Amino acid sequence: MLYAIIAEDCANSLEKRVANRPDHIARLNALKESGRLVLAGPHPAIDSETPGNAGFSGSLIVAEFPSQEEAQAWAEQDPYIAAGVYIKVTVKPFKKVLP
Repeated sequence: MLYAIIAEDCANSLEKRVANRPDHIARLNALKESGRLVLAGPHPAIDSETPGNAGFSGSLIVAEFPSQEEAQAWAEQDPYIAAGVYIKVTVKPFKKVLP
């Protein structure tokens, strides 16, 4: 089943994001290579694809996992959590309708 992993950043997270991005992206690439990643990306803190120093307010990942418990466990191992980038992570079942 698909799960949405919805993360919220701490205030002024940009420096921590940049420092921990390679490890975060490596995990996402592993999901992609296994054919389980539907989409992933950050929420810009301002209405711009390139928010510059405004940074990001969180992230969204939609991926396939055998269960919600496994999706939650995977999310909890994200390097952004260990680095203090994410202050809250919610994992919900997701039903893709379109496209």
